Parts: sequence; C-alpha cells; structure tokens
Amino acid sequence: MKADVYADGAATRLEGPLLFLKRTVDVGLHEAVEVEDGQGKVRLGRISAIDDDNLTVEVLESTSGLGLEDTRVRFLGEPLTFAVGPELLGRIFDGVGRVIDDGPPVAAEKTLRIDGLSINPAARESPADFIETGISTIDVMNSLVRGQKLPIFSGAGLPHDQLAIQIAHQARLRKSSRQASKEDEFAMVFVAIGVPYDSAERFRSAMEASGALEHTLLFLNLASDSSTQRLLCPRYALTAAEYLAFDQGKHVLVLMTDMTNYCEALREVSASHGEVPSRKGFPGYMYSDLATLYERAGSISGVSGSLTQLPILTMPSDDITHPIPDLTGYITEGQIVLDRELDRADIYPPVKVLPCLSRLMKDGIGEGFTHRDHPDLANQLYAAYAHAVHVRVLASVVGREGLTETDRRFLDFGDLFETEFIHQQGMRSLEAGMEIGWRLLRSLPASELFRLNDRQIDEYIKVSDEDGEKA
Repeated sequence: MKADVYADGAATRLEGPLLFLKRTVDVGLHEAVEVEDGQGKVRLGRISAIDDDNLTVEVLESTSGLGLEDTRVRFLGEPLTFAVGPELLGRIFDGVGRVIDDGPPVAAEKTLRIDGLSINPAARESPADFIETGISTIDVMNSLVRGQKLPIFSGAGLPHDQLAIQIAHQARLRKSSRQASKEDEFAMVFVAIGVPYDSAERFRSAMEASGALEHTLLFLNLASDSSTQRLLCPRYALTAAEYLAFDQGKHVLVLMTDMTNYCEALREVSASHGEVPSRKGFPGYMYSDLATLYERAGSISGVSGSLTQLPILTMPSDDITHPIPDLTGYITEGQIVLDRELDRADIYPPVKVLPCLSRLMKDGIGEGFTHRDHPDLANQLYAAYAHAVHVRVLASVVGREGLTETDRRFLDFGDLFETEFIHQQGMRSLEAGMEIGWRLLRSLPASELFRLNDRQIDEYIKVSDEDGEKA
C-alpha cells in the first residue's frame, strides 16, 4: 500500500538525472518516489543510494524546471512496479511502462516488481527446442534454442535494426516430437533502448505493417529520454515477458536493441554518482548489472512457458574486446557477429560465420528436433568455409593460378557460400537453408568432406568418384 510520506525542502543538490536529499525519513533502497516541482508537475523516480545523512533519487524524466527550494518528494513505500494482464500483446509502451499507442490502459491482472526474481537454480530447466528465425546463418549453423540468451554483436551503421525487425516478423517456435506447440503459444517482446525518434517510428510502422504487432509487445525508449529511464526500460520489458512466459504459459522471445545504449547510460549515471570507474570508464559492477538482465532468460521445471533473449549490441569501433561485448560474452551462451566487409559487398544479413557460436545449439537440433543430419551439415559447412577463407588468404599471395585444383574449388565454394547461403532475401525456412548447404557442398571433392559419414555422402552429395563429380 502506498504510504503518504513526504520530504519538503530536503533537496540539496541536482546533478543531471540525480536529485540529492537530506535523509529526513526512513526509506529503503530502490523505493519508488514522486518528485513534484513548484508548478505541480510530478515526475517518477527511485532511490538509488542511501547513507547515514543523505538520499540519492534517480529522476526518470527531465529534471528541467526542478528547483531545490520548492521540490517536494513523496515516498511511495514500494519498489517500481508494472501492471500486467492477458491483453499486453499488441500494445506499445514507453521506457517506463506507460501506454503510448493511444489505446486504453491495460486491464491489470497483477502488479509485478520490475527487478524480478531470480530463477531458482534447482528449478531451472536446461534450454531445449529449436526456435526458427528465418535466417539461415542462425537456423542452420548457430541455432537458437528455447530458453537461451544469444546476443548479436554488430557495428555502427550495420543493418542490425533491419535484422531485428526481420526476426521479429519471422521467428516461430518449431514443433518437435518431444513437445507439441501451438502458434498462439509463441510471443515476442521487442525492446528499443535509446533509439532516435525515426528508428522508433520505423520499428512501430514495420511491426504494424507486417502484422507482427499482433503477437508482440513493443517498448520504445527514445534517445531524448533520460539516462535513468534507459536503465529501467529492459526491466519493464522483461517483467512483462516473465508474466507472459511463466503466468500465461507462452514461449517468449525478447529482442533488445541496442544494449550498448543501456551500458552508456549505466556509465553516465555511475559518473553522476561519483563512483570510481573501471575499464573504459564503465562501472566495475557492469558485469553483475548485465547479468541481472540476461539471467532472467530460461525455463522453469513444471512451467510450460519459457523466456529466450536475443540482445543486440553495437561494438564501439567494431572492437569485440570492448568491455560491453566482452562482458556480455561471459554471461550469454554464444554470439552472432555482423561483419562490415560483408555489408560493403552487399551481403545481407552480413553475418560473419566463423566467430559465431551457439553453445546450446546441440540441445535444440538433430533427430526429434529438426533433422537427423542437421548437426553434421552445420559442422561440415563451418569446416569447409573456414578452409575457403584460408585459401582466399593464400590466393592473395600466390594468385588463383598458384592454387591446386582442390583449393580452387574451395575458393569458389567460399564465394558461393557468401552470395547464396549467407545472403538471403526475406524469410528462408530451415529446410531451404539446409538444401542450399547440401547443394554447395556438392561442389567440393567428397574426399574433403571429413565431417560427413558415408551414408550422408551417398544420400546428399551423390558423387561418382573421389573428385566430387555428380553422378
């Protein structure tokens, strides 16, 4: 129950989004507050730091117009919460859970704390079951598994926004022999963090035009919004996703872009607090802070729903060793990497296959999930492309004429792999992607396909001799 506890004239300092108060009342950390200025305008905030004499309040909206003498703070006696209900899907919210789609308020079934609760490790189930994204480089070679957290590492100017919209439109939970699934059991939560207004409108219009909004919950946090609001946006979104997954029994895919904006906001707020910076100026607790978001993905034993995450982050200066991608990689279960050279070559999506990895792929593909020969095909495509990239480097030194016939075939395979397998227009099913993979492998000598067994070579490659000529 909300408590009518006020602090009048307690403000001592205003620095960016932070309001500093004398500690005149007994309150708790992360308690929600309402900050009222002299004109009666009320702003939402939360207590972010407490010591013996002072309180620090993170104001979630612009602090313009706030004065120290006439500011009144009301302590609500509870943490920030989000009202959720069965009618969430199809709605659009801002970064702090306010409806912005001109529709009526959501009929609330319950009110949940936005900081969520950790899944009991003893109750957590291992991720399983294949989620089809319609992107061959993911579905065939770096498969996404229900309950997994698999980030996409991009660079400034690369088409990660386009890829995010495409996945939101195409993604679906694939039926397996283990578990029957229905179309209405799958839902999307799309979270835009710190994006320009035109990008937010592009997300909104693309969702509406494609029909994806019907099974999607959309959160739009603008670059013009406060940095403190940016820190809370994914928490509101994940709270809604947890409700859909663990209360409504849906399999929810959460797509968050751009997590780099979140980390930059974390650095900004940390600096305002006067905290000692760590690598690149980011706070030393950034790892644990990111973990509080990513570890909300998973499945719970005895609960039919699941929560899967596809966070997108842009690597500053395309540096994969930067603290943001580096720490993200320690928490999550692999990565999908976008490449600037492929983008310049008009390859879309520009997925750089070799550094990509899905650590849980083996738990969602193969017999009973996708296809019996899916794992071996993925391994062979990876090995063949890796060899092709090596040969490409060699050819840059000795020329094509200096290569062996086998190496020239690998060189051609690498080009075809990029233009026909990696590059795609629109949705491509898993089966279509696998068929392209098998077809490209037929251009190589059967003797070089070490990751395939004799049955697979006879069934899919169909060669008449060791040179790889088609029968």
